[in-house]
Amino acid sequence: MSSKDTPAIRQSKGGVQSVERAFGLLECIANSAGSATLSHIAADVNLPLPTIHRLLNTLVNLGVVRQLPDRGYALGPGLVRLGDIAGSQLGAVARPYLRELVAELGESANVATMDGDMVVYVDQVASERQMRMFTEVGRRAHMHATGVGKAILAGLEPEQVRHIATTAGMPTPTEFSIGTIGELEAELGRIRERGYAIDEQEQELGVRCFAMAIPDSPAPLAISVSGPISRVDQSFADRAVPLLKDAAARISAEMQSGR
Repeated sequence: MSSKDTPAIRQSKGGVQSVERAFGLLECIANSAGSATLSHIAADVNLPLPTIHRLLNTLVNLGVVRQLPDRGYALGPGLVRLGDIAGSQLGAVARPYLRELVAELGESANVATMDGDMVVYVDQVASERQMRMFTEVGRRAHMHATGVGKAILAGLEPEQVRHIATTAGMPTPTEFSIGTIGELEAELGRIRERGYAIDEQEQELGVRCFAMAIPDSPAPLAISVSGPISRVDQSFADRAVPLLKDAAARISAEMQSGR
């Protein structure tokens, strides 16, 4: 991503330039899976080095950025609490739509966001059926092995996908899991073509999931419906995909109106 395409460092009408630049640095680090070298930051944000140093020092002192032993920079612990609160608020926005999906489809519905090089579930509305899919809110998982994670990855640049896969690793929880970057890139191509992701027993045997990214969300975000493969079949997909698409569009619209 070039500096002219980075929304966080575009000068907005009435904006405070130093604040926008600081958020531009945070976004650059976040887009690099949570850590970046000084040279990478300088190339990405296109600011003078003294300005970058001054902003980074301020962010380090505030605890929202930390300097690594190799003199690179990573997101700091000061963002954790803010991220937790933001995640819960994102979940609150999506919750009514998750309830609608559960009411229509009878299976559990989830919303998740990207957390560094992993995906974290920020809310779930569980199915009322005895045999159901349950995901603990706050659970982190590898992006390549989940429907929501793959839906988010499909919207990222190829180099960012490779960085995430390399940094986080690609464990294979089941025999159906994707285990190489080549396989992942091919799968992401299929997701872009059809507009949704499928977790085909890749995270847990016997569980299938359909997921879709929220367009134009303030943070990478995806929703999904999941359940046992005995019920979540092709006829289920025929009903679920249009409902997911509608829910994603309405969540996006609500988030846009709240900006």
